[in-house]
Amino acid sequence: MASIKDTATFFAEGTAGQFEHVLKLYPQALRLKADRKTKKPEELIKLDNWYQNELPKKIKARGKDAHLNHEELVQTMKWKQIRGKFYPQVSYLIKVNTPRAVMAETKKAFKKLPNLEQAITALSNLKGVGTTMASALLAAASPENAPFMADECLMAIPEIEGIDYTTKEYLNFVQHIQNTVERLNKQTSNGKIWSPHRVELALWTHYVASELKPELLDGIPGTTENGNSHPTNGETTEPSDDSNQEASSEEVTPPGATEAEVVVVANGKEAAIDPAALDDNSTASFTEDSLDKPATPITGAAPSEDTNDSLATNESTNTRPTDSEDTEDSQDTTREARDAREPPAKKSKK
Repeated sequence: MASIKDTATFFAEGTAGQFEHVLKLYPQALRLKADRKTKKPEELIKLDNWYQNELPKKIKARGKDAHLNHEELVQTMKWKQIRGKFYPQVSYLIKVNTPRAVMAETKKAFKKLPNLEQAITALSNLKGVGTTMASALLAAASPENAPFMADECLMAIPEIEGIDYTTKEYLNFVQHIQNTVERLNKQTSNGKIWSPHRVELALWTHYVASELKPELLDGIPGTTENGNSHPTNGETTEPSDDSNQEASSEEVTPPGATEAEVVVVANGKEAAIDPAALDDNSTASFTEDSLDKPATPITGAAPSEDTNDSLATNESTNTRPTDSEDTEDSQDTTREARDAREPPAKKSKK
């Protein structure tokens, strides 16, 4: 049997106790990702705290009229792009949406829940919102139903052969996550309820740790080294989840975050794009989907494909294909550069 330190094996066979242990490593995995991803790691850490802990509370407090405002939509895109790939075109396009449209379309989408397909279709009416961005909005609004479609998670599921960023693939991803949710909840005895978003965060944490600092996973309960079992390490913070019925009401703040709401600019820059080049009234605006490869049609008014997070990998590891990371120093904004990009490669199973 493969080691539980292999992310695919962890996802398929990990116990509730092992998932709990890994999820507590989330702040450390996020720090590793931030240090590798950006020259200003505190920006990602603070913005992640806002997305994981503050935004869900704001949405829930709006009750039956749950929605996002314009600033929250822009802020979520900043979180997504700093955590993954940075596309200045999409950052601008998100801002083109009017406050009224943002409120109306997000309200419509959240009312469609738990039907994720219909909710994504509604969110795709907003400029710059593709399947993956939609999944980020739904995970914040309804973590008990929707996981975020992170590349790291997609790559860790053996049954998912490639990354297409379509609604169909997202629904397939959700089904795999939901199967694990059901397995873990049957094993849970401490009152904590596993949700799709909590499982996704644990899976993301395991993948990032295994790539950037495998020794973080040495203490997973039930694993052995030299014949000795490793106990669970000391308590650390993890992102909050309103679907966790027994979780503490105290707000969880990852290391380095402040109590004030944080507003940051992705990678410290905003791209200078000519607004005249975009038609605000056009329904054919591009999303991150169109930046990597031609859109795969989905029935009806389904959204186009979505470019997702880039994969942070160990340079010495060649078992998983990776996307090149977009940083402050490389923001290829020309259409020729975008057209030259290849679609994400098929992954290899471990």
